[in-house]
Amino acid sequence: MAACMAAVCAAAAGPVRVSILGDSYSTFLGCVEPAGNEVWYFPDDPAEKTDVTSRDKTWWDIFVRENGMALERNNSWSGATICNRGYNGEDYSHRSFINRVTDLGRPDLILVFGATNDYWAGVALTPETAGAAEPHAMYTFAPAADYLMQQLRALYPDAEVVFMLNDIIDGPVREVLLGVCRARGIACLELKDISKRMGHPDAQGMRAIAEQLSAFLAARGRE
Repeated sequence: MAACMAAVCAAAAGPVRVSILGDSYSTFLGCVEPAGNEVWYFPDDPAEKTDVTSRDKTWWDIFVRENGMALERNNSWSGATICNRGYNGEDYSHRSFINRVTDLGRPDLILVFGATNDYWAGVALTPETAGAAEPHAMYTFAPAADYLMQQLRALYPDAEVVFMLNDIIDGPVREVLLGVCRARGIACLELKDISKRMGHPDAQGMRAIAEQLSAFLAARGRE
């Protein structure tokens, strides 16, 4: 399988250290940090929910293992939004991407897989489009997405960062993500045709994510 980007490999002493900032798509019981983060995937899940019932079927484990890398930290939390607002208008600041971005260890490569819950929850794009006044702009999507990209650059200046864009996200949320990634110099992998059960990648989908990510990084290494 394709290796990581040449620049990342050259900069790292030993195996490339990979950190993940994610939501339910990147969880598995006992495999996320901090330990209190909620997860979606469990070893005893019924078949109608998923067939991803072991760590080695997750996209991130496949990717790290088959590329000879090392997992630095998987800071993923089921249901997490990028901004501080979540489902039913609840305050999600305790699990938001922008508040967990500081806890990724010392990675060479950061994989950010999010915005699915912002999209599903229908959070406001900006303070101006919010139905009610928000405490600050970080409770809306576009400012929070831009802040997240800024923080990734500021906190981890030596790390390569890739934002992984779910294939189901469309409309203004997708446009915002593509725009902020371009503006902040963050590579964006636009995933395609990911098989899912109950809205979450199944084993086939997990394999496809890992393979598309490896191909994306290999292509960037050849640029």
